[in-house]
This record gives sequence, C-alpha cells and structure tokens, in this order.
Amino acid sequence: MGLFNLFNNQLSEVIEWKNQDPRILWYKFPSERNEIKNSSKLILAPGQGCILVYEGKGENLLTEAGTYNLKTDNHPFFTTLARLRQNFESEHKLYIYFFRTAAIVNQSWGTGNPVKYIDPQYNLPVEIGLNGTFSYVIKDPVHFYKNIVANQNTVSTAVIQDIINQRIPQQIVSQIAQKKLGYNEIDSQLPILSTDIKTAVEQDFKDLGLDVTDFKILGTQFDSNTQRRIGEIADLTTQNQAAQQAGLSYVELEKLRALRDAAKNEGGLAGIGAQLGVGMELGKQFDLQKEEIKDNIQAEGDFVEKLQKLQLLLRENIITQDEFDALKKQILNKI
Repeated sequence: MGLFNLFNNQLSEVIEWKNQDPRILWYKFPSERNEIKNSSKLILAPGQGCILVYEGKGENLLTEAGTYNLKTDNHPFFTTLARLRQNFESEHKLYIYFFRTAAIVNQSWGTGNPVKYIDPQYNLPVEIGLNGTFSYVIKDPVHFYKNIVANQNTVSTAVIQDIINQRIPQQIVSQIAQKKLGYNEIDSQLPILSTDIKTAVEQDFKDLGLDVTDFKILGTQFDSNTQRRIGEIADLTTQNQAAQQAGLSYVELEKLRALRDAAKNEGGLAGIGAQLGVGMELGKQFDLQKEEIKDNIQAEGDFVEKLQKLQLLLRENIITQDEFDALKKQILNKI
C-alpha cells in the first residue's frame, strides 16, 4: 500500500456525529492520532453543536446545523484546519467535540435520603422524600468543556442527573423552611415550591454551563414514622375538639373511657383503679359518673350542646342506645 493510500485510510473525509445517542450530551470525534488534516467536510445535524479544541483552547464554536466545506469556507475554524492539513505529521493535535444543543427534557430527580426538617404546625421532626423532573440545555459549551468534560470522550445525561440530585435536597430544605410549610400544606403548594426551587437551582446549573428550562415536583412521600406520629397527634386533636363540643374536657372524657373499660373488665379493676387513684369500686364509680352527666343533660341549657354530648357518649359506649333515645326525647320535649 502506498503512502498516499495509507494517508487516506487513516484519516476521515467527513467529520460528523452519526447515530447520535439521546443519552449523550458531549461526544469527542474519534480520529487516528487526533489528526483531521485530510477531512473535507463537517456536518452538523439539527440539535448538534461543535467545538474545536486546539492546543488546549476552545478555538471556535459552531451551533448552526448545516454542511461546512473545510477547503473553501472563510471561517477561523477552517483556517486552522487548512493550516494543519499542509503537513502529514504535526506536533499540534486537534480535537473536535460535538455536543447537544437540543433541550434535554424530563430528566428524573429524587431525594436519595429523606429530607429532614421541623414541622411548624406540630413542632416535631419530620422526614419527607420528593421526586420530579427537570429539563435543561447546554448554555455555555466552552465553560462546560473546561469544567465538566475535561479529558472525557463522552459525557452522558446520567452524569448531570447525579450532580443535580446531590444539590437539590439542600435547596428543598431551604425553601420549605423559608415558607414554613407544614405536613398538611406541602402537597397544595407543589407548583409554587417547584417554581421557587427552579429559581434557587439556576445558579447551580449555570456553574455547570447549563440553563435549567423546567423543574417540577411530581410527588412527595413522608416516612412511616412521621405519618404515625402526626396521625396520633391528629387523633388526639380530633378527640379533644369532640370533647369540647360536648362540654367535656379531654381529661374528663379519658377518665370516663377508663371507667367504662374497667367496668367491662373486672380483672383490670385493681390496676386501673390504682392508676386513676379511685378509692371505690370502679364499676360503681362509672355508674355514678354516668348518672351525674345524665342529670346535667336534663338540666336547663343549650339543647344543641346537650345533643352533641349525647352523641359523644353514645359513640364512646358510655351510655346505651336506650339511654340515648330516652334522654334525647326529654331534650326535644323541652324545646
């Protein structure tokens, strides 16, 4: 094989990024000994850009789709190529990188570990996991090359996902804390929270040479311990409100419940009696308490409040259905 044929076999005639993988952001054009001297055309498909790196510097940048003639086009990029083509061997090596100019959309993100913060309503530590999507474009290819690519032949979208997933949680904690969002409020505030976090992470993307075009929170998940603790608090709050509506304090309602349970379980009388400090037999004590409440209900007063108290006592099995019906009839007869 002659020297001329060897030269043509080793070097490309066309420079292009074929079969572009949508998962690849940055692609180094492969060439023997990084010499592109015999190439005649450079082709940029829609959604592609190209950067020439010569002697370690970004010599020129192309972002418009089209076919470029290396021999005749008047462009600094091609002037450099023409200068290198004059000699078969050169001590200066040329690198050509293709990159994606189209938007990279619907990239998933999620908090690998639960985000921890203090709930402002319940004043207890909670843990929440969040997930969503983000979209971005390469805004500054030269900056991206210097700070992210370095000597890599390719950079994938997965690399950017990993970087962003490491930075998002701290912004989430900051935004939730600033807005004082409680357990019961976060889901209703997701659109606003998404917009504010997008603004907060814009600088993180800019530092990478990127521009974030969209950011969404799609789902939240509180850990099981948080759900259990808040569920217990919610139950206590609901019971306390119900007791107050019926004209009882929560402590009074709990005492009635304990007496009711003790009256049904003779084996537990001693233990429960000691706990409550009741000096007499608990079954009788329960009956006395119940009769006192029934007398109060029959006295003068607001009939709505009396009916609410009756409903609560029936629901808690402190009075029977027959007792409820009889007392309700007495109340309604006085109206």
